[in-house]
Amino acid sequence: MATPRLEHLTLQAKRMPGNNYNCTPLTPRSRLERLLRERELRKSSRYVHPTEEGNNKEGDQFLSDVEQFCNEEDLSDTSRAFTEEQPFRQRLLVVANRLPVSAVREGVDSYHLEISVGGLVSALLGVKEFDTRWIGWPGVNVNDDAGQEALTKALAEMRCVPVFLDEDIVNQYYNGYCNNILWPLFHYLGLPHEDRLATTRSFQSQFDAYKKANQMFADVVNKYYEEGDIVWCHDYHLMFLPKCLKEYNSNMKVGWFLHTPFPSSELHRTLPSRSELLRAVLAADLVGFHTYDYARHFVSACTRILGLEGTPDGVEDQGKLTRVAAFPIGIDSERFIRALELPEVQDRMREMQERFAGRKVMLGIDRLDMIKGIPQKILAFEQFLEENPHWHDKVVLLQIAVPTRTDCPEYQKLTSQVHEIVGRINGRFGTLTAVPIHHLDRSLDFHALCALYAVTGAAQSLGAGALLVNPWNITEVAASIGYALDMPADEREKRHQFNFKHVTTHTSQEWAATFVSELNDTIVEAQLRTKQVPPVLPNDVAVDCYSKANNRLIILGFNATLTEPVDALGRGGQIRELELKLHPNLKEHLKKLSDDPKTTLVVLSGSARDVMDKNFSEYNMWLAAENGMFLRLTTGEWMTTMPENLTMDWVDSVKHVFEYFTERTPRSHFEVRETSVIWNYKYADVEFGRLQARDLLQHLWTGPISNASLDVVQGARSVEVRAVGVSKGAAIDRILGEIVHHKGMKAPIDYVLCIGHFLAKDEDVYKFFEPELPSESLPTAGALHSTSQRPSSLPKSSSSRVASGSKAFRYKKQRSLSIIERREIEYASGDPWRPWRPSDRISLHEGSSVLDLKGDNYFSCAVARKRSSARYLLKTSDDVVDLLSDLADHSSLPST
Repeated sequence: MATPRLEHLTLQAKRMPGNNYNCTPLTPRSRLERLLRERELRKSSRYVHPTEEGNNKEGDQFLSDVEQFCNEEDLSDTSRAFTEEQPFRQRLLVVANRLPVSAVREGVDSYHLEISVGGLVSALLGVKEFDTRWIGWPGVNVNDDAGQEALTKALAEMRCVPVFLDEDIVNQYYNGYCNNILWPLFHYLGLPHEDRLATTRSFQSQFDAYKKANQMFADVVNKYYEEGDIVWCHDYHLMFLPKCLKEYNSNMKVGWFLHTPFPSSELHRTLPSRSELLRAVLAADLVGFHTYDYARHFVSACTRILGLEGTPDGVEDQGKLTRVAAFPIGIDSERFIRALELPEVQDRMREMQERFAGRKVMLGIDRLDMIKGIPQKILAFEQFLEENPHWHDKVVLLQIAVPTRTDCPEYQKLTSQVHEIVGRINGRFGTLTAVPIHHLDRSLDFHALCALYAVTGAAQSLGAGALLVNPWNITEVAASIGYALDMPADEREKRHQFNFKHVTTHTSQEWAATFVSELNDTIVEAQLRTKQVPPVLPNDVAVDCYSKANNRLIILGFNATLTEPVDALGRGGQIRELELKLHPNLKEHLKKLSDDPKTTLVVLSGSARDVMDKNFSEYNMWLAAENGMFLRLTTGEWMTTMPENLTMDWVDSVKHVFEYFTERTPRSHFEVRETSVIWNYKYADVEFGRLQARDLLQHLWTGPISNASLDVVQGARSVEVRAVGVSKGAAIDRILGEIVHHKGMKAPIDYVLCIGHFLAKDEDVYKFFEPELPSESLPTAGALHSTSQRPSSLPKSSSSRVASGSKAFRYKKQRSLSIIERREIEYASGDPWRPWRPSDRISLHEGSSVLDLKGDNYFSCAVARKRSSARYLLKTSDDVVDLLSDLADHSSLPST
């Protein structure tokens, strides 16, 4: 808390470096080098001199009146922001609960408009490089069409667009959910105990009204939106707005900024609608907060409550990144500096200098609000006076408490409390001629404020010169007051320089320009990232190709592909989720598909054999468990496809490490499978689980697997250790070969659909079927052995297929020669296709050699994974249900 004399503040403001009218604040550089030039161009094209003559429209009496009002109130920038026309500017739609003007109805079709000079209005006045329009509630109920038309026309002249809300919506949405639920929560104020039950009962209706109001705002935005516009949503009143806007147009540029604190995740999780609000905000491209602490709390809430990935840049959900950053707001410093030269301000300053001569002045300007800590501040000042009697007649506290919500009983109680404390302290330490506290329950005009201001902005947003305190610790605040008053002149000068530099460079205009610039940067990044995201599967095309094919192969994953979506189960459904269960809506469709004689169905999963049996034994299909290392037709027995050189000697040592971390990570568990060991921390605390996973990996690499031939596969919330060679892609050729042999396939496979929520390690299964143009002359798969030795059941067309047209050939070349050589020995023995027994390992069949795929007949689909090597994307397992339903409708009935 700084306490310079008023005259010291005045002189400093005059001689500080950069204190001139035409200085242009520096724009923070983009972190993206490719956008530096664009940012500099925007910067150089900004409106430089705020006092330059504007291009005001002439002959418009209303706008002339507005400009006259603005000039009288030193708000000339405001009039220019509303009246100035400049070509080639990007449109900025500012959406807030209230418009920057207040409307008073004077007749059936006439309104009186007054500009509201608030923080947000002032902050956006200086953004001259954008064509700004405001969208919001005008603050008045207008139910008749004539009144709405008249008000809309009047507001349009000030570049404002009204959102008309009826009285019931305003009461439930604004007075109810916004002010009674969100506002106390975001300011760490719990509901009074006697109100909790009543609030709980009325919560749902208020929340419904909140969502309805946000949709009404979105409808107005959509009506006025033009391609390329930037939509900037403001504050907790409009947390659902980004979601509503993106549902209407996913390409819309949407930013959201919160003008209050954002609470810690532990407090936010007490809100019944916690998840819905977070997901709605995450629909925005850029989310901004005043301080890093608030941004960190938001990311933490998304991580802990939604289970999403928090990154240094923001929150990531299946490849979609919502940037989260801090944008400290400031003031229009140039306006205050210019005002110091005005005669009215000079007169006020002389008056106060004479009145408080010989005393240091401490200034506090706050809204009379529970969160502002006015009683705590005054009590700290009282303790300072108690501990420092020599300051009794040498210091005065000027506390301006701007009234707000005067009709609320809690605010009335706060006002009485403050008055009581002030009266007691003045009676205790005051004299007949002076009192230590001057308290005003009213707002001051701009000229009076300019004369009073000694400190501006929030402590987190000031430079190194601010003294930071814990406002709840009265003793600490009292000590800081004493330190500030006794501070040596050179230290005060240095601190003031830091503060002055920060305030004049981090202005409100710079805050707005930086946010909009970062939003544009974020859109560019998202567009580049989107190019790497597979397109959504065109169901009609996939179904049409399916209906025309004669020999189809469908490969399906299990977890998150054929199960219910995780969101449908919720965090409370974790016990059900631990034991995978087939989506109930899939049973009929799988039955039809598996009974189709033209269709071969394979479920390829990392799950154990017993889980696969439990879910799919009733269908006529192939089951490939543990990433394809075990295979069976549902009418047969399990066999292994594991390479002969695969060993599992390492399992016990890895198991001991997993046991150790399971004991020390609540709600984690591990599973020992026949070809891998998996540690899962999906239901553990997200941040703690990630720390433990990092530590676990370090233990593994320096311990049991340091010299072993193993793969460590990291999932979203899991760590899996496998033997090298255990992957779905490595197994698919052997699986396909066995299927071809068992079915005695005579026609080549001419349609492949592969769908899964696979880990990156297992996405090689997508590449296996990917057709490519031959880049060099490569031997055919059948060239490894003579055609006379190939089984007669396979058609020559399949055996002569050029494998260079598929990545499958490259996979086979990478496998050990010992396997191919063993097959050569089998062919030489004259019995390469002897009947298999359950104890047998499946030998390598060139399954890819029976593929006759055209590029258009192969569909690989990643489920809920936007970063994938698959051709297409299906958003959820519900989309898988819809696709399989369509395919089932085009399936052939088995012959009787």
